[in-house]
Amino acid sequence: MRIQKLPHQFQSAKVILQRIQDAGFEAYFVGGCVRDTLLGVPLHDVDIATSAYPQEVKQLFKKTIDTGIEHGTVTVMDHGRAYEITTFRTESAYQDFRRPDKVEFVRSLAEDLKRRDLTINALAMDVNGQVIDLFAGLADLKNRVIRAVGDPHERFHEDALRMMRTVRFASKLDFKVEDSTLAAIAENAELLQKIAVERIYVEWTKLLLGKNPQRGLAAFFKTGLYQYCPLFFDKGKVLKQLLQFPAFTLQTEEGAWTLFCFLSGLSLRTATKLLKAWKSSNEMLKTVQKTLRILQIEQEKKLTSWDEYQAGLDCLLYANEAATVMGKGKNAAAIAQHYERLPIKTRHELAINGGDLLHFLAIKPSPYIGQLLDQLERAVVSGQLPNERQVLLQAAATAQQNHLE
Repeated sequence: MRIQKLPHQFQSAKVILQRIQDAGFEAYFVGGCVRDTLLGVPLHDVDIATSAYPQEVKQLFKKTIDTGIEHGTVTVMDHGRAYEITTFRTESAYQDFRRPDKVEFVRSLAEDLKRRDLTINALAMDVNGQVIDLFAGLADLKNRVIRAVGDPHERFHEDALRMMRTVRFASKLDFKVEDSTLAAIAENAELLQKIAVERIYVEWTKLLLGKNPQRGLAAFFKTGLYQYCPLFFDKGKVLKQLLQFPAFTLQTEEGAWTLFCFLSGLSLRTATKLLKAWKSSNEMLKTVQKTLRILQIEQEKKLTSWDEYQAGLDCLLYANEAATVMGKGKNAAAIAQHYERLPIKTRHELAINGGDLLHFLAIKPSPYIGQLLDQLERAVVSGQLPNERQVLLQAAATAQQNHLE
């Protein structure tokens, strides 16, 4: 098969392939960039594989970076663009189910492609758009099937993360995982414990944000893979519940985690414990805490202006994203409009500050100033007081008088 019209990313990279070929070596576009081109998906970058060894690649170009030279990858800089070029390679036994004991560079494209994870990722394309398909990847793309290259047991023993990648691609592409591949995941699921949490986190997040998360979630649940993820051993009921919702998509990682924590019935404390086990960033922890609180409040009563103010617009929209999956969402534009009507969005917008209070009230610094600012902030947000300097100072004076009495 030949692709007649190549995306512009390939057009600019052709000169790289041509230079390698002119030097007597083979060079191809490989992997996801070929797959996505065939699917009509926009490209972010292109990957190049070659029969030239790393040192040979470096001799062909003026500016290179040893990105991962021990594994055969050299980055070539050309007219401000970066191209990762990796030498064809084979890999020896995987003692830890994560990394090969030894990487050996080879001159054969076939040897390189057969070590890849999935047939749809084992496609190559030459400079003229001719696709090289040695493992029926084109047929699997046409039939919307996710299948391991060769023996799936071998692929998953080489790198156990490939099991998560498999269910993630089911979600990303809305494809069905082929039966023998699915069975191999179920049989080898416990190997996922050998993989760093950070790597699993990336695949799990991409699964939740895929084209059809339920495709990936169904395989994730059916194979028991979830039981070997941090603190997920008892989350089968939550996954079943997610699978019962009408077809849905999630746009943000924050919304996805909030939904999962809410359906799990987690408190803010236990949600934090879960996210820490997954090695989430501190920023993500804080955001999900605020968003989960909003979602919990909404189930009991109407949000107040103060609730909205404390959450911020982003968290309000994340909470609405989770609520939408459960059939309880609102119009996002209306939420944004309502939030914009708040008199202030942060304390920095308050017409007075602590220094103003100290000067006007002629008192020494104390915790009382902070308490007074809190009262004024709440009064402005709730609409009880206008955000005007003189009005707020007078209100502070009245509050101080009451405090002294």
